[in-house]
Amino acid sequence: MKKILVLAGDYVEDYEVMVPFQMLQMLGYEVHAVCPGKKPGDTVRTAIHDFEGDQTYSEKRGHNFAINADFDQVNVADYAGLVIPGGRAPEYLRLNARLLEIVREFNAAQKPIAAVCHGPQILVSAGVLRNRQCTAYPAVKPDVVDAGATWCDFNETLTSATVDGNLVTAPAWPAHPAWIAAFVKLLGAKISI
Repeated sequence: MKKILVLAGDYVEDYEVMVPFQMLQMLGYEVHAVCPGKKPGDTVRTAIHDFEGDQTYSEKRGHNFAINADFDQVNVADYAGLVIPGGRAPEYLRLNARLLEIVREFNAAQKPIAAVCHGPQILVSAGVLRNRQCTAYPAVKPDVVDAGATWCDFNETLTSATVDGNLVTAPAWPAHPAWIAAFVKLLGAKISI
């Protein structure tokens, strides 16, 4: 199985959707980006979050990111893994009952799930974090802990990832090398350099 599903929505974090989308394609995966209420050929707007010394991240308008698959046609059996980017999209995507069902189906099948930044908000709402280890953007920590997960601290540079079974989580896009490498390892892909 060489297909990966990516959950996207307006104001998804730019790097957190585009980088895994392109890197997984580079490895030979067919990557389907879906969004509730949007069809192939539609776009979502992205947001660029940066760490510029403020108490939280700054936000700037990013690119348009093309949706290339139909959310209403998603069949979890067709996919090897799931990517849940962060940004502002997870806070409202988690209100979609079918989206949460998709996440539960991936988890029940023990298929790799990669969530970054605010992406774990969706994992919280799907109810898949109880007794799991997880990290996320620091502001999501109360949600993760209240969902019954063990919060895993990360280094100050936000460059580490947490792996617990089929779940890979990371605090933000600076963790892409660790986060994507761990996800790819769970997928069973071989990288030779």
